[in-house]
Amino acid sequence: MSDKLDQVLTSIDAANTADPRIDDGHPEALLYGQRMSAECDRLFPDASDVLKIAVRGQHIERWVLKRADYPEGRTGYLTWRRDLADHHAKRVAEIMLETGYHAEVIEQVGRMLRKQGIKREADVQALEDVICFTFLKWYFAPFAAKHPQEKIQSIVEKTARKMSKTARARALMEFELPANLASAFRQ
Repeated sequence: MSDKLDQVLTSIDAANTADPRIDDGHPEALLYGQRMSAECDRLFPDASDVLKIAVRGQHIERWVLKRADYPEGRTGYLTWRRDLADHHAKRVAEIMLETGYHAEVIEQVGRMLRKQGIKREADVQALEDVICFTFLKWYFAPFAAKHPQEKIQSIVEKTARKMSKTARARALMEFELPANLASAFRQ
């Protein structure tokens, strides 16, 4: 790992240690970033620095913008998600700039964090695949335990649609899903 990459990842982790939300005894955003990096290393062992930075910065300071501060409903939710992506991109850009990354590399990470080019650009799609695998591995079971079957089915279908064909096939091999949920990954 290059010194610049190590410095960026360390700075992202430092920012995320301030997360007041705790998951499994750790600040939630810090743990999420580390889980994301582990999945990235597993799924894409030759990942570029750009992908590694986007993966780790995916939820940087996520607690800063609260969902409750936005209107109820789909429009409020989508506005919150867009504002979060902009915040993540801005914070990671600040860290990368301080570390000496060039503007074009910083902008590339920003596009990835805003999901600009999903299904069209390999690095953006790789980030989305890592996000989906991290969700399925670490967050799906707790989510499923709290929601009715129809919502679970809907979330699994949305997750599968975001994934690349290769990632969907891999998910079928790696996760034991009931037939109704597995069918979403076969489409």
